[in-house]
Amino acid sequence: MVPAGVEAEVFVDHMARALTRFANSFIHQNVADATTTVRLRLHADGRTASGATTVTTDEGLRGLVSRTLDAARLCPPDAGWPGLAPPAALASEGNWNEETAKASPEARADRVRAFVDAAGGLETAGYCRTLHWSAAFANSAGQVVTGRTAEVAMDGIARVEGADGTARVASGRLSDVDGAVLGARAAAKARAGAGAVELPPGRYEVVLEATAVVDVLHNLSLYGFNGKAYNERQSFAEPGAQQLDAAVTLVDDPLGDTGLGIPFDAEGTPKRPVEFVSGGVTQAVAHDRRTAAEAGGESTGHAGLGVRTRGALPVNLGLMPGPAASSVEAGAVIDPAAASLVAGVERGLLVTDLWYTRVLDPKSLVVTGLTRNGVWLIEDGELTRPVRNFRFTQSYPQALGPGAVLGVGGQATVFPDPWGIAWWTAPALRLASWNFTGGASG
Repeated sequence: MVPAGVEAEVFVDHMARALTRFANSFIHQNVADATTTVRLRLHADGRTASGATTVTTDEGLRGLVSRTLDAARLCPPDAGWPGLAPPAALASEGNWNEETAKASPEARADRVRAFVDAAGGLETAGYCRTLHWSAAFANSAGQVVTGRTAEVAMDGIARVEGADGTARVASGRLSDVDGAVLGARAAAKARAGAGAVELPPGRYEVVLEATAVVDVLHNLSLYGFNGKAYNERQSFAEPGAQQLDAAVTLVDDPLGDTGLGIPFDAEGTPKRPVEFVSGGVTQAVAHDRRTAAEAGGESTGHAGLGVRTRGALPVNLGLMPGPAASSVEAGAVIDPAAASLVAGVERGLLVTDLWYTRVLDPKSLVVTGLTRNGVWLIEDGELTRPVRNFRFTQSYPQALGPGAVLGVGGQATVFPDPWGIAWWTAPALRLASWNFTGGASG
């Protein structure tokens, strides 16, 4: 349908999501939706325009082509057009699990029931979701690829008066999500968080559980390893420089054993593992074809769907775990993956979650936010009392800087993105200093 002489690329994907949500310890919503979307980008007479539709009839597709051509004529000349992705083979068709893709409402409800029962009478809320995502791409340069993925995720809280506890996980395999394990962990945290005391603001040594490390990875991805931000000198990243502690290695890998997502990006470039930080040394930033051309490099396979003005982002970023630690008795409150880190702290804080985070300065990645779902004082390697939530203001690269990382947990967990298009793999972290600026209500 596209006229001769026009460069064209089309990305067609089918996303099927199913969500079982619960509150007050019972399921109150069970919904599912499936949408097929066609995204078209055209480059005609030196001008570029994009369009999308969910109407996949011949008439709907002809309308999409016509509208996008009309839009291109109204756009200014695109001097930075990088051209289309050339033909290239995929490294994988994506991680796919039939059981996860075909999970029934009953399978999700079983996990919710297990979560609620394991909470032992505490008020609970949360969700269990499954999704399967298939996609195909073609362009007029001859690149044609297909792929698919499936995911299950569960996120829940348990509540007592004045305290919440949480547990969450994502996986490509339905069998990996155990509602009873998550419910018991959330309930133990809630009970142990009651009667929290207030500590003065200041700098504390911290152990961030993996649930809190996710926020660090998310902001590093969005603001730090974003190729557009890097080209505009709004990113802290300096490839080749020792910017982070030697214990920090960050890899974006949608194709590994725990990887999730489509194995090619929105421009049809095959995805591959990309090491953004190796032993604390920044190695790369994420590029799509446009930002790569501006930087004199090649696309890393991170062109995003939808609004491309935000730049290329890692959406499978993982902090590599440290060496396996000797077994330490964790108790019911501490995530077992963080137990060995807590045992080494003379005086500090165990933080379960970071939330409501906002970036104050993108260049130095200074972030302000709140703790949530449980903070405890650590004394001589043991939790001694629950602590009220803090507000913090902290540069994430500084917190991970050379000499600042005192330990990385030996086990990593995959955590879900709310929209099901990004996944973060995180172990716990022990950091020398975190700047708490006041109480959560301050």
